[in-house]
Amino acid sequence: MKIAVGGDHAGFPLKAAVVDALKAKGHEVTDYGTFDLNPIDFPDITKTVCEAVLSGKAERAILVCGTGVGACIAANKIPGIRAAVCHDVHSAHQSVEHDDVNVMCVGAQIIGPWLMVDLIDSYLNADFSTDEDFRRRVRKLQAMEGEYAPHN
Repeated sequence: MKIAVGGDHAGFPLKAAVVDALKAKGHEVTDYGTFDLNPIDFPDITKTVCEAVLSGKAERAILVCGTGVGACIAANKIPGIRAAVCHDVHSAHQSVEHDDVNVMCVGAQIIGPWLMVDLIDSYLNADFSTDEDFRRRVRKLQAMEGEYAPHN
């Protein structure tokens, strides 16, 4: 699977473990940075990573910031992106199965590399359910995007 990865300076220490784990599992990874501990704003990295998903350069993405919350908020501002903070295996797969999440956000200050590997497996091995209840709800989310997104 093609995966886009990115993180801010707070996520930098965990991001390398994410990239290494993805590559070890045979995924095609594009790392959009940051590449050091110098401060960078999470919305900037989030935008770049999410654009990769929207353009089809990546099938899914993983964002790493301090708590995962900031990156998740930023990602969910972008129409077509459905992001979730996942710090447990159940959320990592259920967010895909029930909500068709295409961006998983994690906090480097919350979890460690050992749990990150389990989250990656759970997130990437999940598929969006064919159950009509879940499909209907995601269509409603898409309608909300259209209703509230600025019209140019």
